[in-house]
Amino acid sequence: MKRLRWYDHVSINLFWLGLNIRNNAVGSLFMPYLVDAFVRPEVKNTALGAMRTAGLIIAMLVQPAAGLLSDRSTSRFGRRRPFIFVGVLLDLLFLAAIGLAWNYWALLVAILLLQFSSNVSHGPLQGLIPDLVPEEQRGLSSGIKAVMELLPLILIAFTIARLVGAGQMGWAIVATGAALLVIMLLTMALVKEEGAHGRAPLLRERPDTPLGPPMRRVLGMLAGIGAGAAAGLVGGGVVGGLAGLITWPLAGAPTARAVAAGVGGLVAMAGAVVVGVWAGSLGSLGQDARRRSPFTWWVVNRLMFLAAATSIQGFALYFLMYAFHITREAAAEMTGNLMMVVGVFTLLTALPGGWLADRLGHKRLVGVSGLVAAASAFLLLGTIWVPNLALIYVAGCILGMAVGLFMTANWALGTVLVPGVEAGRYLGISNLAGAGAGMIGTGIGGPLADVLNGYLPGLGYFAIFACYGVLFILSTVSLRWVRAGSD
Repeated sequence: MKRLRWYDHVSINLFWLGLNIRNNAVGSLFMPYLVDAFVRPEVKNTALGAMRTAGLIIAMLVQPAAGLLSDRSTSRFGRRRPFIFVGVLLDLLFLAAIGLAWNYWALLVAILLLQFSSNVSHGPLQGLIPDLVPEEQRGLSSGIKAVMELLPLILIAFTIARLVGAGQMGWAIVATGAALLVIMLLTMALVKEEGAHGRAPLLRERPDTPLGPPMRRVLGMLAGIGAGAAAGLVGGGVVGGLAGLITWPLAGAPTARAVAAGVGGLVAMAGAVVVGVWAGSLGSLGQDARRRSPFTWWVVNRLMFLAAATSIQGFALYFLMYAFHITREAAAEMTGNLMMVVGVFTLLTALPGGWLADRLGHKRLVGVSGLVAAASAFLLLGTIWVPNLALIYVAGCILGMAVGLFMTANWALGTVLVPGVEAGRYLGISNLAGAGAGMIGTGIGGPLADVLNGYLPGLGYFAIFACYGVLFILSTVSLRWVRAGSD
């Protein structure tokens, strides 16, 4: 392949900007805002967690399927761009459906349809760098991709979050769709897949490789997460029940029930991660998962960290509504500002993160990021009953720094652990961490928050943020079983 110029890398990665504007606007603002409008306050965290979990199941199925279909595409317009084009047109339709939703169930259908369409474009998008970028330039291109993924956190604060904060949900959805459409059209115009300049040629014949085996591996991963969640819930119920029985004589029934729920929720989350990753890895890799156990523990580390980080962001709007006794419009604007703070500090640490990882060791830096992130989660605990916006922003800065270090060092560590000839097969398991994070963190955290808020207002948010802080610490502990040359 011919070496690319700097603007080629920008154009190849441009759609990551649009994709993450859509994902962050929908996941952090539109969904919690509208769920709060449609359901009773005492069940809104549960309703939001259920909606996220259902959507992520769709994502886990559609994203790899669309990627595999794009691998086999013989379209004269390219292998990836037709899927991106069609996916965005469907996105616009389903974004409109979100704006027109009249109750929770209509919103749920619209969100599930959007998850389908968004992953029609997301899966094939991941193939652009391998298709078009020479191996010796993929580090640079991946760095630009990371910037495109983080910039939306800053951009949304000044645009879409302000519109939602002003009660202009319709215009916020229009702005999201317009940004997505413009960036998609630029991608169609600027990205060349026709084999020009020595780049990957178009396929003339459909590959003979069957779709069945890779899709069975995807179903194995999904079944693994399901088994992990079930095992985690059972284990959490047993341990929580024992904790409640021990507490009952000392503090009384109400406190015992709260302790049982909190301890059970934490055990359920941690158990779901460990069991889910191992079951998913065995379902996808077979006995190779045992032979390469450091890789499987790397996925555990990744899922522990992401489950906590993404869930804090997901529940931020509801937490701010409770802590400051403000409307969902005001909380949406505040959430946008908090996202901006996290995004800025993530960018500031992600850029030098690779340099630090090469000098301090990838594993060591991943461990430090887990402990730093835990400090940010525990810092939030002090703001639940005594709200302090400055302290919340400080926690956001710390979390942003931790996420930036983690995203750089953790992925670098993963590339060391996989066999070079099967890197794609192994690193594809990392999708287990991306999708499973939301399913575990919010799927279990949402009901836990509602149950404990029913005992004492604010206790639910205290409990889930404490759980997420412990998950960050456990992500560092899990590195004990990760052995790599970069230690």
